[in-house]
Amino acid sequence: MELALEYIARGVLEVFFTADGQFDWLPIAMVFGGLLLGIAIGATPGLNGPFAMALSLPVLISVFGHSDEALLPILGFLIGIMKGATIGGAVPAILFNTPGTPDAFLTTLDGYPMAKKGLGIKALKVAHFSSASGDTFSDMVLFISAPVLAVMIERVLDLPEKSALIILSLSFMAAVAGKSPTKGMIVGLLGMLLALIGSTLSGNGPRMTFGIAALGNGLPLTSAILGVLVLSEVLVGLEEMTRARRKKIATLVRLPRGDTHFGLRDIRQLLPTIFRSAAIGTAVGALPGIGTTLAATLGYDAARRVSKHPEKFGTGIPEGVAATEAANSSVSGANLIPVMSLGIPGNFAAVFLILAVESVGDFTLGPSVFRFDEIKEIEGFGTIINKDLVVAFSIFTLMVLANLFNWTAGGWFMRTLGVLSRVPKSIMLPSVLLITLTAVYAQDGGFIAIWVVIIFGAIGFVLRKLEVSILPFVIGFLLAPRLEELIRGGYSASGGDPFFLLKSPIALLFLGLSIFILVFAGRRAAAIRA
Repeated sequence: MELALEYIARGVLEVFFTADGQFDWLPIAMVFGGLLLGIAIGATPGLNGPFAMALSLPVLISVFGHSDEALLPILGFLIGIMKGATIGGAVPAILFNTPGTPDAFLTTLDGYPMAKKGLGIKALKVAHFSSASGDTFSDMVLFISAPVLAVMIERVLDLPEKSALIILSLSFMAAVAGKSPTKGMIVGLLGMLLALIGSTLSGNGPRMTFGIAALGNGLPLTSAILGVLVLSEVLVGLEEMTRARRKKIATLVRLPRGDTHFGLRDIRQLLPTIFRSAAIGTAVGALPGIGTTLAATLGYDAARRVSKHPEKFGTGIPEGVAATEAANSSVSGANLIPVMSLGIPGNFAAVFLILAVESVGDFTLGPSVFRFDEIKEIEGFGTIINKDLVVAFSIFTLMVLANLFNWTAGGWFMRTLGVLSRVPKSIMLPSVLLITLTAVYAQDGGFIAIWVVIIFGAIGFVLRKLEVSILPFVIGFLLAPRLEELIRGGYSASGGDPFFLLKSPIALLFLGLSIFILVFAGRRAAAIRA
């Protein structure tokens, strides 16, 4: 216990003080700035948290560099965006019946009717309190469960089991992300194949480079991810804007102004709904690939089922807003459980946290992070040897800071952002495109990065038009190098046994579950289509 407290204390001090003992305001300011930007992004229809994180990461790296000292400010800013964007999505959903983010769609069911009754400000206060409560709840679950899960995995699983676990994660993500598990698996394998371009662990030189020397070290990671996530979204938006060019834009409806009070009595009435939805959102968020929309749907449905007056849902009641916002906000912290304990991203926001970690410093996410090694005196490092564990608790500290800023300044800031929902796409989309191309050129260097972002943008655009989820593609692209490393290591450790995965009962169980999940999901999808 004393050892754990020692690591926690050092992780907290790492955020607030520099190596020479001076107070460090930079990580704190970055968290605050990221939160405000995230709320503003969420309040702008067509943008979302991962979108803003994708654009911010190359800029942050170009400003702060790749040193260990740059990791916490960069992660602090990205964590702030992640937390703020979900809350900001409630603003246009409530005031203008236009969800700022996809998970805020259900907020419109009761939020906008409240606004039409003159209760718009009160609805925003309910949304903020519920979102902040759900986010805080899921963070507490993360802080407790991630270290425990990581320690259990590190003690039980070896190379074959870890390889099979990644295969299970990819299979699960292909099954739950999108309408077709088969398509999900195909695009996941496509992402893994493209990740193998360039360097190889065998030492035989670059592979699959088609004679392009610039691909010898592999595809630029940031450019590829920005292309498939951001550029494809911009292309879809430009296409929609072209189709709607001749349509008249609806004029702003002036809503009446009524009761704005939100006090202890309201809070007591909403707490059961908030905690129920927070628990649902946390459980959903801990499973990779499912997302916030399902959590919001389940939270809203559960609140309606247990209500004494279910017929009032959809007519403008605070419980409907609270159920949705608590559920979708509680996903963000829970999604980091597989990231911190396994190194496996659970959603797009987690993807960019992993990209930041891989691009900056020498910190590595995964079960090996939470090794509570014995404290020893080491010159230059004080009395601690597992630096990764210190960074992990520093990340937890950044999340606590983001929650504190959210509770204090977040509510006031979100209530001032209704105007952002009227930003025209003709201004927003070209600006995003320019920032994306500039960022990848500065981050990954040269025109090869531009070509990669364009090609991957085209891939993402085609997948979106075919209504195929791009999450398996992105996760497959990210996890392929790690999976290859584990399989090669396990193959070598087994003395060259090609069936080493089948020799471990746990690995065999994971592989069996992978097949079962894909078959079950495929049959279910076929039954729905029939």
